[in-house]
Amino acid sequence: MSEAQPATRGVLDRTENGVSWITLDRPEAMNAVTWDQRERIIALLADASADPDVRAVVITATGKGFCAGADLRGERPGGAGSGNPASGAPPEGAEERGRAREPGDVARMIRLGAQRFIAAVLDCEKPVIAAVNGTAAGIGAHLAFACDLVLAAESARFIEVFVRRGLVPDGGGAYLLPRLVGPQRAKELMFFGDALSAADAERMGLVNRVVAADELEKTARAWAERLAQGPTRAIALTKQLVNASLDTDRACAFAAEASAVEIAMTTLDANEGVASFVERRAPEYRGR
Repeated sequence: MSEAQPATRGVLDRTENGVSWITLDRPEAMNAVTWDQRERIIALLADASADPDVRAVVITATGKGFCAGADLRGERPGGAGSGNPASGAPPEGAEERGRAREPGDVARMIRLGAQRFIAAVLDCEKPVIAAVNGTAAGIGAHLAFACDLVLAAESARFIEVFVRRGLVPDGGGAYLLPRLVGPQRAKELMFFGDALSAADAERMGLVNRVVAADELEKTARAWAERLAQGPTRAIALTKQLVNASLDTDRACAFAAEASAVEIAMTTLDANEGVASFVERRAPEYRGR
């Protein structure tokens, strides 16, 4: 077990029992994400993918908020600027270079900022659980929705806050939500920007399970450690197949499935799974 270390202000990380715990820790700001926090989380997710000893990830937060979107007061090292205030887009771009904003600057900022942040969760090679302890708004909501499994405390709320500020959802919101709840529900959430309770989010399929606040960490730990004891490569390949399933046709999906099955069959865990079945014992997967 490793102790939590605040390597980046506002982000705690530790690894125990094969689980990487990434915790937003700026409760005074409802865990609104800054540029450096976003970069740190992206790096931690990449590290989790590459580390064979990490077999699951939990993203959670301290205090009453999960992530309230952007920290508008946060500054990127080297200068301040203005990004999308609902998403946590970085304060970078034309303003830092001392020139007027030009066409393409904002789109580039979104691609390299909010979209890259959400893609890091979707592309992580380990299963990622969101343990949503409170309000998840803007990019904070999309951070949760990008995770493979979502647990929410009864007090959690999800808010597509962009419309309240006259903005278009970024950070993959218009990609994620229709795939999770369908286009009509997605439009309702994004057009009105109303707060969605944890219970309603569960009914709509945005949340896997709602638990009492004092049970959230315990449940997240149980789920993550169960995943960490599973066949990690097979789970990673399954994640890739499911995430790609709505973006491809049947022929491509079937071809990807066949390739994934063949790759999985080369792993030590597949051999162990078959051996344990033949020997009528519980498998002991090593994640390799």
